[in-house]
Amino acid sequence: MRELVVLGTASQVPTRTRNHNGYFLGWDGEGLLFDPGEGTQRQMIHAGVSATRITRICLTHVHGDHCFGLPGVLSRMALDGVSHPVHLHYPAAGEDVVRALLSVSSPGIDLRLHPHGSAGSVAEGLEVQPLKHRIATFGYRLTEPDGRTFLPERLRAAGIAGPDIGRLQRGGSLDGVPLEEVSIPRPGQRFAFIMDTAPCAGADELASGADLLVTEATFSDDDGGLAGQYRHLTAGQAGQLAATAKARTLVLTHFSARYGDDVSLLAAQAKARAPAAAVMAAADLQRVAVPPRRTAPGFTIRPGSTHGTPQDEPRR
Repeated sequence: MRELVVLGTASQVPTRTRNHNGYFLGWDGEGLLFDPGEGTQRQMIHAGVSATRITRICLTHVHGDHCFGLPGVLSRMALDGVSHPVHLHYPAAGEDVVRALLSVSSPGIDLRLHPHGSAGSVAEGLEVQPLKHRIATFGYRLTEPDGRTFLPERLRAAGIAGPDIGRLQRGGSLDGVPLEEVSIPRPGQRFAFIMDTAPCAGADELASGADLLVTEATFSDDDGGLAGQYRHLTAGQAGQLAATAKARTLVLTHFSARYGDDVSLLAAQAKARAPAAAVMAAADLQRVAVPPRRTAPGFTIRPGSTHGTPQDEPRR
């Protein structure tokens, strides 16, 4: 199951109904925690997300509402006896702040630090791009490799079944039958996470083709002057980002406290710019599934498998 759990949706000032930032993405065997602001540990309890599920923590930048919850989360992981490695990704320019946060965290977990200072891959399938904020800030994109969806009628016609399907996938051909003759391309799923930025090329790159795009919408379009001053996105700019990128689902978050509990105006402004996307203004503790991939009827070989898996429903 690939699912986003929204732990907090406030920007600099939390409210009675909105905690500071925090986002947990379950992606197969990985658990990625993005931008844990104050109170993230408690929000995880409310959401039913165990700290033991976290395998990576990704910080976009070191403003407090995006990282002050880090010591508590790490301390909870130590208390729970997490034994697997935990990878921490963050901008190299924020090294001093990250080290200070780590110094007040409880020791006892295998924490591996991965500072980055430029665009590129930071782990298998995970990349960063620079954003345009008041301090060094990077967004993240998680990409599944492209694959193939097998077509049963073509497999039957070629006399290929059972374990031979796995051999065909691994080898690219079997007994003179090329993979392309019995399958069609299956694009990998993409998740993009963009916080605290003015419109920029890095945001465009990250959002391109995203199945699920999570982005800040700190201000309404009516407060565009403030957005420009503080280098944030308006809701309309977030919608335009999704439209240009052809993103399928847009999740808005990081709302200014000036709008109170009702941020339907922000969702409407984003939707007006991105009519083809599913648009939602996130609420604390909301769960959002990564949209099912579009595949032709057939069945897919999952990585490491030697047999076909029926595709009655699209795999998430």
